[in-house]
Amino acid sequence: MSNSTPFHKILIANRGEIALRVMRSARALGYRTVAVFSSADRNARHVREADQAVWIGESLPAQSYLNIPAIIEAARRTGADAVHPGYGFLAENEDFAQACRDAGLVFIGPSPQAIVAMGNKAGAKQLMMEAGVPCIPGYQGEDQSDARLHEEARRIGYPVMIKATAGGGGRGMRLVSDDAQFLDALRSAKSEAQSAFGNPEVILERAIIEPRHIEIQVFADRHGNAIHLGERDCSVQRRHQKVVEEAPSPAVDADLRRRMGETAVAAVKAIGYEGAGTLEFLLDREGNFYFMEMNTRLQVEHPVTEAITGLDLVELQLRVAAGDPLPIRQEDVRFDGHAIEVRLCAEDPSQGFMPQSGVMSRWEMPAAIRVEHALESGSEIPPYYDSMIAKLIAHGRTRDEARRKLHAALQDAVALGVRTNQAFLARCLAHPVFAAGGPTTAFIGQHGEELLRDDEDDRLRARALAAVLLACTAQERHGALGPQMAHRLPVTYHLEADGQACEVVLAHEGGARYGAALGERRFEVQVLELGPNAVRLSFDGIVESARYVRAGDALQLHYRGVAYATVDRTREARSQGGAASDGRIRAAMNGRVVAVHVAVGDTVKAGQPVMTLDAMKMEHIHAAPVNGRVKSLAAAMGDQVAVHRVIAEIEAEQSQAEESQAA
Repeated sequence: MSNSTPFHKILIANRGEIALRVMRSARALGYRTVAVFSSADRNARHVREADQAVWIGESLPAQSYLNIPAIIEAARRTGADAVHPGYGFLAENEDFAQACRDAGLVFIGPSPQAIVAMGNKAGAKQLMMEAGVPCIPGYQGEDQSDARLHEEARRIGYPVMIKATAGGGGRGMRLVSDDAQFLDALRSAKSEAQSAFGNPEVILERAIIEPRHIEIQVFADRHGNAIHLGERDCSVQRRHQKVVEEAPSPAVDADLRRRMGETAVAAVKAIGYEGAGTLEFLLDREGNFYFMEMNTRLQVEHPVTEAITGLDLVELQLRVAAGDPLPIRQEDVRFDGHAIEVRLCAEDPSQGFMPQSGVMSRWEMPAAIRVEHALESGSEIPPYYDSMIAKLIAHGRTRDEARRKLHAALQDAVALGVRTNQAFLARCLAHPVFAAGGPTTAFIGQHGEELLRDDEDDRLRARALAAVLLACTAQERHGALGPQMAHRLPVTYHLEADGQACEVVLAHEGGARYGAALGERRFEVQVLELGPNAVRLSFDGIVESARYVRAGDALQLHYRGVAYATVDRTREARSQGGAASDGRIRAAMNGRVVAVHVAVGDTVKAGQPVMTLDAMKMEHIHAAPVNGRVKSLAAAMGDQVAVHRVIAEIEAEQSQAEESQAA
């Protein structure tokens, strides 16, 4: 094969922020770009900003991006002669890489053979051991019988980790602490691996307790050159999914960096690797490191490496794919300062991090730091894809400077309309263990309650402010802004605040001044400036600002770095005479109905499953709120439902009893 493979137009076989990221570097080098899109992404930014775009199928939107023949055909129709896979979807699919080659397209990534070699955890581990890379003691044999695996687990010694040989993202992984749990955990891991990857095979490894998760970024070209670009620390994880990443690692000194880097470079040279790749290691308390797996693609967290090295990793990918030698040698790599990245996700931490979808009514990202995203106010977040919607990256001279910048920017970011993990991320950055550079992979598990705990005073203030804004933006005045309560008599607002019922007694005290009482807590609020989406106010004498969006009785509020969702239920409460729950089950997210567990007329108990929705690769069961009878079902199998839509109604037992007495 010739060392030169020039190309002129790049099709990006991905969506969202990574598609835009690739376009940015491609354009800087003079390449034209082609986007592909599913039905759900017709109006997405990556479609609008590409030079050309091609729709790739009527299948479920998530499956469209896996349609290899449609992507190859899109390249043919537009004259694209190279394909960048981004990450996720087909980025580590050897069949896709081979299909590109067979079609005469340059695949901007490693060879199909390298993807195969490193894509299977068992095979990759064997290759790494042969290359002299330290690996965790374990079992990666062909005998996958329960008896053999149980025997090997006892030989390795507990605790032991079960891992699916294919795929990643924490699926097919189980930590087993004692022998009695092993067989149940094994069957569960195999079942999940089969469902997620079509392959039930697993490997076993000795579990390293509370390690650091350290990865080494490598680059290699087809001329025999290979370098590393230092490490990233990805220890802050939830269910084996990375949440916060940083470079360099607080736990790695210059000597350890050199040793890990040399090991990684030796590994990629041993398999004739080409392009960008990442070797992932576990670092134990004694400073020993062990190979876990290799990702044969660009990583989500690559911006932190770019920040400290000053290199454009996508540009390097494009140059290597065209056959150019790496433009930098190992001795030329320099590290400047510190960078930290957080993954902003559409998910609800208070509900077990359940994925969310819907319309992002207000989206304003801070200009002071780097933000990778593909959203704007009014963008729809569909329920078909991974929940990550943005990455925020801060760079500073020191780790603490980078942490402060990122924490401030995260609080300034406005994301209203769809719940996110924004406040959770801010608490991670502010936690003293993280601030001191001490988090391991156990960080979130050990400090979860603290990281999920809202500031009670801020929550009360937000509810009071929501009532004031509802009064000041009353729809009876057709959207006119200003004080709407002409009288001085207190008005009780019945609110649904982030899913909880509460009452705010609001008194207009003249001008733009209000008194807001929540139980025994009372606030003095003065509206100083009020715009369609922003308010400047004095709260108990403290002047501050907030952002908001009102749509009917729903008000989304960004206050002190946290997003709050409020619905005015005052008219409903009045019409019901202050009655308690009406037994209605509302969709907790935008999603597709994948199971209906009851029929109209069935008797149900509180907590019994009624309907299951699927969104962003996760299922959520909606249960009966009370004992009673199924009065109605407002959604059927396959229906797509919007968040807060009533999907079922349960008639409480008490109501039935009252009817009997009346009869």
